[in-house]
Formats: sequence, structure tokens, C-alpha cells
Amino acid sequence: MTWSISSCFITLVVLFLWRVEDIAEACSCSPAHPQQAFCNADVVIRAKVVGKKVVEAGNDVYGNTIKRIKYDIKQIKMFKGPDRDIDAIFTAPSSAVCGVTLETNGNKEYLFTGKLETDGTMHVTLCDFIESWEAMSATQKKSLTQRYESGCKCKIIRCTSIPCTISAPEECLWTDWVMEKSHSGPQAQHFACINRSDGSCAWYRGIAPPKKEFLDIEDP
Repeated sequence: MTWSISSCFITLVVLFLWRVEDIAEACSCSPAHPQQAFCNADVVIRAKVVGKKVVEAGNDVYGNTIKRIKYDIKQIKMFKGPDRDIDAIFTAPSSAVCGVTLETNGNKEYLFTGKLETDGTMHVTLCDFIESWEAMSATQKKSLTQRYESGCKCKIIRCTSIPCTISAPEECLWTDWVMEKSHSGPQAQHFACINRSDGSCAWYRGIAPPKKEFLDIEDP
């Protein structure tokens, strides 16, 4: 009887540790405003996905083969990145480890933000801003060419509950989640956090380039 209880206990411990490991390996990241994603990325491109295959990417510390998904892409425009075209992007093999699933028929255009690895390859995860080009607002598309970059010295603070405040003049408070229960609300769709002439930052809305002096949330 004692042996059975001990055996059962050991089994439960093993299952618990296995579950903890599963949870630890699950993909988790905080939502980012498109401007933050642009500023934090090494590469930002507009592209179509035209192919997909599983490739090997070395071995882990236990000698197991590491698998990656390689998406062949056709670059349409580069907004940020190296002085060469990107012809493929790499991601993890499943969403549990932040892998991205994309349409590969070549009909859908995406905006990709991602990291440039030491070997020159582009890597993307679920934590990057990856959006259908068609679904993006006119302001988001226009901001890729200058607006977001001009605000990279600003800091966007995500508000998750009321009350929330900024603690420095170079910060902008992102309230889409508390106001709209969505991270794709008006501020994400139509606003950029831009430097003002006094060194502070404020939300700016509009397609036209901001004037030297502008009010917070100005819509020219």
C-alpha cells in the first residue's frame, strides 16, 4: 500500500513538473503600439508570402534538432532594415513557442516587423507586429515612412486599468485597452506619439506632417 501511494505521488509530481514546463514554454508577450513595434524592430517590410518549408536550425543543448519554419517572401517595400531585399523570414514551428502562421498563396500582403539575426536572416514571432496590409489604416501606412521613426525617442505607456498616468514629459499614455477593450483601437489605428519642440511628446493624428508646434491629439 505504501509503495502504491509513493508511486502515485511520484507520478503526480512528474505530471506537475511537465505541466509547469509546458506553461513556461508557452508564448507570452505584452501588446505593443504599432509605433513601438516599428521602433523596436530591426526590419520593417511589406511583402507577400509565396512559399513555406520546415528547415533545421542547429541543435539545442541536449543535441536535439531545432526546427524552424522558413517562409519565402516577395518583398514589395522596405521601411526599415538593411540595404538589401529580404527574400525569406523564419519563425518557430508552433504558436506555443511564438511561431507565426501565414497564408502562402501569394495573394495576401503583410506588414512584417522583426529581428535581424547575426547570420543576416529575418526572424518573426507572435510578439512582433504582423498585420494584413489591407487591414491597416491610412495613417498607419503613412506613418511607416517618417512619422513613427520621428517618435522613436518617445515612450508609449500602455494603460491596463484606471487610473493610469505618465511619469515623464516624453511619455504618451496608450488607453485603447481601457477605453475600447482592444489593442487595435483609435490610438493604434490613427495616432503617433511625436516629439514636440520643447522635448516633450504628445499624440498626433493626421496624414499631413505635424507642424513644428502642435497640441496634444491635434487633427490638422
